[in-house]
Amino acid sequence: MLAMDQGVVEEWLSEFKTLPDSAISTYAASLKDKGSLIPALYKVIRENYSDLLEPVCHQLFEFYRSGVPQLQRFTLQFLPELLWSLLSVSAARDPHTSGCIEALLLGIYNLEIIDKDGQSKILSFTIPSLSKPTVYHEPSAIGSMALTEGALADHGLRRVVYSGPHLQRENFTAQNRFEVLTFLLLCYNAALSYMTPTSLQSLCQLSSRVSICGYPRQQMRRYKGISTRLTVTSEFLVQLITGIHFAVSNGEVELGSKALDDVLYRAQLELFPEALLVGNAIKSSLHSAALKSNNKEGARSIQVEITPTASRISRNAVTSLSIRGHRWKRHEAQEVSVDGDPALGGVAVPEISVTGASGERMANGDSLRPRADGRAYLDGDTMGASSEVSTDPRSHDSGGRSQEVRRQKSVRRMVENEGSGSASAGRSQY
Repeated sequence: MLAMDQGVVEEWLSEFKTLPDSAISTYAASLKDKGSLIPALYKVIRENYSDLLEPVCHQLFEFYRSGVPQLQRFTLQFLPELLWSLLSVSAARDPHTSGCIEALLLGIYNLEIIDKDGQSKILSFTIPSLSKPTVYHEPSAIGSMALTEGALADHGLRRVVYSGPHLQRENFTAQNRFEVLTFLLLCYNAALSYMTPTSLQSLCQLSSRVSICGYPRQQMRRYKGISTRLTVTSEFLVQLITGIHFAVSNGEVELGSKALDDVLYRAQLELFPEALLVGNAIKSSLHSAALKSNNKEGARSIQVEITPTASRISRNAVTSLSIRGHRWKRHEAQEVSVDGDPALGGVAVPEISVTGASGERMANGDSLRPRADGRAYLDGDTMGASSEVSTDPRSHDSGGRSQEVRRQKSVRRMVENEGSGSASAGRSQY
């Protein structure tokens, strides 16, 4: 560490101790104008054996305990670097060099898990309901909801708890380490819009290092730090992905994209469904054209695709409509195969109408024509013999006999026609 940087840090340590309470707000607003202070503090945190590390951690905790939002955000910007220092030292199994960092992180954690009244803080959100008015709609504008499922169910708004209550911790153990670190990242993500570009870069570096250390990708990234695999949890990776999403959308495109790929790589190895779901969703929603502008100035935001520009559902996707369509096509194919069956002579046999409709053709070439009394008779039946078709669906026997009578008469006419044809041919030859 350079002597100049050491002097800047020592001056910063001494001036806060002499400030009166009335001047703290003014001092907090002036911290952002000290351009050389933040890089010097990063150097102190990265040097685990620095003599200034312990007083710096103590000063950062005093900032956070003061309750001034500007001072709290000033401390939070160093959180990714503090987390990496703690994890790297834990992997090296040298806990004596990280005692002050552990105390700082545990102090911030214990302050955040309780509210102003000293009760355990529960972080939750409310699922919106169409039956309750919001700034976007009025229930009366939707129409009557008397018979809807929401009206029949509970009209009350549902609260979903996503964090808390948490227990106070006095030290780090293998069981509670990532529970505390995940909650600290949650607090960091709540203040992402106030973080500096250096802090966002540190977050992306933390994400990559935690994900690839000890795995083959570490050689591809050419990271020469620790080579020990770090144990992570799915919730911890989800919080990292949330911060990476903000970093990618606010200027850190290259570094953030690499970090997102590394986290997804680790999530695939560990088979973490939550991290894979969130990471792949964010990756697919990023617009490469909109992210090429590397604009680090202006309002802090996250780019979100409200209306998809292309269809997200494959045309070959299995849906209820496609299943019904497949059944219809299969049914039509079966009907065509039955109609063209060689056993039936390739002749389509139409249905016999029971309503007396005229003009229907039978398989033997005869047609049914209506009579005045509502019954039908066959063409060619010159003798006026009745060929009745039963209109009662229950009279199966009479219907079968009438069909047998028609078949016998058709055979008789064919024989007579053949006989008359041969006789006329003999007369003409004679």
